[in-house]
Amino acid sequence: MTELIVIRHGETDWNRQHRFQGQIDVPLNAAGQAQAQRLADRLADERFDVVVASDLQRARTTAEAATSAKGIDVQTEPLWREQAFGVLEGLDVPTIVERHPDLWASWIRHDADYALPGGGESVRSFHARVWRAVESLAQRHAGARIAVFTHGGVLDMLWRAAQGLTLHGPRACEIPNTGINRLHWDGNALRIVQWADAAHLEGLPAQPDTTPISAA
Repeated sequence: MTELIVIRHGETDWNRQHRFQGQIDVPLNAAGQAQAQRLADRLADERFDVVVASDLQRARTTAEAATSAKGIDVQTEPLWREQAFGVLEGLDVPTIVERHPDLWASWIRHDADYALPGGGESVRSFHARVWRAVESLAQRHAGARIAVFTHGGVLDMLWRAAQGLTLHGPRACEIPNTGINRLHWDGNALRIVQWADAAHLEGLPAQPDTTPISAA
């Protein structure tokens, strides 16, 4: 059995502004840096054999801050990136509704096969990418204890896969910034052991909501 401890990156200003981040390389804000430090304290006594992160800096920086004391190099992997949102990346909802009302109407139907123009990924193709990331990582490090630092959309795909849920429809799980999610991989399937553990954030300012818009 392979253990996966999968963690969403710390907060960014674009999370606060409800902008589609996608694959734009947005840095952590001050709150995100504080969350990463709390996470480091929380993980201080945990052992990891491997640490992997999306190559986008909000995930990579969170990984480096949270695991630097362990002396393990962070391996970056583009397969763990957020879903690509095409022409909507960088835009907040009011701007999208004003500039691209037809695209917004199509997006909120939550059709798994719909891809936004300008290089967007459909949920189905995004899910396939995430599954390739899981299988590749588990094959390379079978039986290991692996920390993965990634994005809200990726975690949604893992949740749906582990629960056997459809790819159609809106997100139905909580995904807080720097929340800890523990899963087991048996070689064929994922099993959720713990989800959305954010006890280490107690006392910090409230996070933005975890809708598919703010969770990118």
